[in-house]
Amino acid sequence: TEVTEKLEEVVMIWTKQIRQILVESEQIRREADDVGPSAELEHWKSRMSSFNSLLDEIKSSRVKKIISILQAARSKTLKQWKELDGSITIAANEAKDNVRYLYTLDKFFGPLANAPPVMMEHIPSLMNTICMIYCTSPYYNTSERMTSLFLKITNQMINTCKMHLCEG
Repeated sequence: TEVTEKLEEVVMIWTKQIRQILVESEQIRREADDVGPSAELEHWKSRMSSFNSLLDEIKSSRVKKIISILQAARSKTLKQWKELDGSITIAANEAKDNVRYLYTLDKFFGPLANAPPVMMEHIPSLMNTICMIYCTSPYYNTSERMTSLFLKITNQMINTCKMHLCEG
């Protein structure tokens, strides 16, 4: 029982740390007013990397051994652990899915940033791709995420126009 208590303490520490990571990942991001759409892709790539690392750690043999010992001891801490494990998996899947969809927009980010302000030729394809993401993504199709994406695209267009005006 002494070993079980020590292992439960370890799992409770992990639980607290993982909860903190989950809470922080859901907080509203503070970004500069002129940030472009590539920042959205970078955010989700970073989040995907973080959650995948966390999943790798949870699936490590060390953690699995501790969890199986606690299962054998019928520890009550495992209920919280299983819930968190599920939450991490969902967050990792969301980040992976969002990166996959945002990569379909990546081909437009360069022309948006570097093309002359008459970028009308890229807009229809860009809008079609955004519409596809909205219609098919199980995670990215919220009004908050789409608004943030449109804001970043608009910022990029404004920045490109400003650069063009300053050069001319």
